[in-house]
Amino acid sequence: MNRSADRIADVTRKTAETNIRVAINLDGTGQAKLASGIGFLDHMLDQIARHGLIDLDISCEGDLHIDGHHTVEDIGITLGQAFAQAIGDKKGIRRYGHAYVPLDEALSRVVVDFSGRPGLHMDVNFTSGSLGSLDTQLIYEFFQGFVNHALCTLHIDNLKGVNAHHQCETIFKAFARAVRAALELDPRSAGVIPSTKGSL
Repeated sequence: MNRSADRIADVTRKTAETNIRVAINLDGTGQAKLASGIGFLDHMLDQIARHGLIDLDISCEGDLHIDGHHTVEDIGITLGQAFAQAIGDKKGIRRYGHAYVPLDEALSRVVVDFSGRPGLHMDVNFTSGSLGSLDTQLIYEFFQGFVNHALCTLHIDNLKGVNAHHQCETIFKAFARAVRAALELDPRSAGVIPSTKGSL
């Protein structure tokens, strides 16, 4: 639950495979302290912070001697849990957000609905199997973990791109911008849950 009126959360998740702490402030200034153990993942998480104006503090001790799967997926899970806690009852949020972000030849579109229903639809054909030590297949696992616990519907489409680094970076930047738009407090709907059902 929210500790105060501030939209903040601090979540720890420990398993036999990973030990993760995520602290967030949805109304931050884009500050990030990141130590996932995977350099390229830290680079992408930094995009979420900076372009979403979300303060992120993420640390993980994972079984990287095996591979990055558990670390990447579990960070997505824990980040989703932190979002769900920080958002609270969703009163006054815009709920929906979308963004198109280019980077040179690459262009991605992300659309999000904090609907209370988890769903991921991702259409990305990476042109490389790895980015540094990050397996590009794990990008899907990160977002799947996130939506399952943030309880949102997320559509991710890389519309074009040749360089896999550019493809991935446009995805994370667009995700950050879409989330920022969706979670912005709408002064015209202050105290109102944005659903005809009356709950999300």
